[in-house]
Amino acid sequence: MRTTLKTFATLLCMLPLSTQVLAASPRVSVTMSAFDDNFLTVLRSAIAQQAATDGVKVQFEDGKNDVSKQSSQIDNFISSQPDAIIINPVDSTGVLPISQNTADADIPLVYVNREPINIKTLPPYQAFVGSSEIEGGTLEANEVCRLLHGKGNVLIMQGDLSQQSAILRTKAVEEVFKRPDCNGIKVVDKQIGKWTRTGGNDLMANWLSTNVKFDAVIANNDEMALGAIQALKASGRDMKSVVVAGIDATDDAVAAMKAGDLAVTVFQDAKAQGRQSLQVAEQLIKAKQQNQPTAVPKSILIPYTLVTPATVNQYPKK
Repeated sequence: MRTTLKTFATLLCMLPLSTQVLAASPRVSVTMSAFDDNFLTVLRSAIAQQAATDGVKVQFEDGKNDVSKQSSQIDNFISSQPDAIIINPVDSTGVLPISQNTADADIPLVYVNREPINIKTLPPYQAFVGSSEIEGGTLEANEVCRLLHGKGNVLIMQGDLSQQSAILRTKAVEEVFKRPDCNGIKVVDKQIGKWTRTGGNDLMANWLSTNVKFDAVIANNDEMALGAIQALKASGRDMKSVVVAGIDATDDAVAAMKAGDLAVTVFQDAKAQGRQSLQVAEQLIKAKQQNQPTAVPKSILIPYTLVTPATVNQYPKK
């Protein structure tokens, strides 16, 4: 069951009242895939702010984009028996053991931002809070198609393919370009940039060295798009001659758009994802303490919003 943020708020209001409430200062352990990612830093701060508001004790760990390290962190969490665990997974395709081990330990679990591959079969007291990657990629590609008038050569910068976000955003872009109004667009190459600005810069520099002809660069996120812009400008490319697109609408991406370098981005609400993941964890804790089935949906989706030069002055969102 996929539920939007508005619908989820309504569901929370419908939860049964009880004299039994959350234990004083519930403990929630959180592991992020990486601390040095701009988008995830905003998300993590939102979790911390919501926890401070709600009187929840949170423990954060940095997965450093290392599957083994994050797996060890989760094992340690389970051993310490927190009231709930929040995970932004390094590898969203390999979470089946995590879900099972956490369920076996009787600890509520919330995945945030990166949709787990087992979203349709999550055990009881587990949920996902994020946004539809298909929606994000579709909005991005629709605008690129419009700007190119349905024809041209494009390059795609992919994130880490161990994560559903990279797979689904890329798939959405390619599906848009199959439509009759966009099928004059050809994807001449797609490569992995690992979500980072450095990765995007290096990838763009490699493409430029091959003299590949392209009209647009479509990145799975803003960081790679910003790296591409760095390489393009270093090569002397006129930024008016190329469409560069990303996803997230980070502060740096918004600044690049206002400077005329980034043509397209899509706002993904990191603050809302962070706040909601903590609130969902609290609801799961409460249901578990009351030994009741949870009314929390398995998937709570926060909408994306297209950002263009015409609307960019509305960002960054406060």
